[in-house]
Amino acid sequence: MDIEKDFSRNVWCLLGLPFDAITLEQTAIEILSAANERKSCFLSTPNMNFLCAAQTDNAFRASVINSDLSIADGFHIVLVTKLLGIPIPERVAGSDLIEHLYRRRTTVPLKVFFFGGEPGVGKLASQKINQKPAGLLAIGHYAPGFGTVDEMSAPEIINNINQHDVEFLIVSLGAKKGQAWIELNRRQLNAPVISHLGAVINFYAGTVKRAPMLVQRLGFEWLWRIYQEPGLWRRYYNDGKIYLRLLLCVIVPHWFWLNFIQTKQSDQTMTIKALIEAENINHISLTGCCTVHTIPPLREAFKKAATEKRDVVLDLQNVTLIDSAFLGLCLVLYKHLNASGNSLKLINPNKDVKRIMKWQKVIDLLT
Repeated sequence: MDIEKDFSRNVWCLLGLPFDAITLEQTAIEILSAANERKSCFLSTPNMNFLCAAQTDNAFRASVINSDLSIADGFHIVLVTKLLGIPIPERVAGSDLIEHLYRRRTTVPLKVFFFGGEPGVGKLASQKINQKPAGLLAIGHYAPGFGTVDEMSAPEIINNINQHDVEFLIVSLGAKKGQAWIELNRRQLNAPVISHLGAVINFYAGTVKRAPMLVQRLGFEWLWRIYQEPGLWRRYYNDGKIYLRLLLCVIVPHWFWLNFIQTKQSDQTMTIKALIEAENINHISLTGCCTVHTIPPLREAFKKAATEKRDVVLDLQNVTLIDSAFLGLCLVLYKHLNASGNSLKLINPNKDVKRIMKWQKVIDLLT
């Protein structure tokens, strides 16, 4: 995704990860547009497993921050965003997205390639998709086995994928390995759209059945997955423990503060003052409220800072309040600066600002 579009994203921070406030239909439009224009789009679909794993795995968290779209694929994630006033409109599950693309009426299907899964599953999924004309056309599949990320990134494997006119590369290697593989190889791959969508290949192959809609809506899809794949119980058990701790120690205190402690800000304005302190440091001082209502001017300032390839220091000494929209935009800036070998630091936060940064799990990343 180009820098202009990246800094126009309606992106919010939740527990250290960026989430785009976007619907299923809007996500499909973005995917089709990127494929049609051959523009890079790394789509991440954080679910509860992503969110929990990112709390302790910095490389995994970075892979989500580095994505061009990050959609909320989880009932419990959407529930938490509603508690914290983050306007994620709906859950956008990766499997729902692929089904939406598959069922659309078109004479120009989106060309997909399956990478990963058990031997033979990619072939079954491709056959199922190609049984009748639809919005997707499976043009290839490759099962690399169960080696390391480096072993799965051999030149002959990348060349095999690139020999096909792939528009959407669907990766299925397990969340951490899949995200790491995409991060390592996406600049060598010709496919404009890439995403790790672990269970999609199994759903289409018929080796695993999707939970009934009522089960999904009630938030019990994880129980259905354990019923289908008993080996997943340990993952869900570990994720449940982490989620419960986050809920009690982070989410509930943040919700309580937002609803009963936070004082109303009478002055909902923000000013920006930027200067270059040294040859390689861009110092930006902010004053007032940095919230969804006041940050539009920051989009241009951050975009400019991202193109100048200097370290950026955001001075928050005179900032009275921040929110998840401000931190989401900071994560976009962090992504671009990190890609060019530069850093982003937020300094001099007051106690309320620092508290929000801790609750949103960015204090270690941005200070």
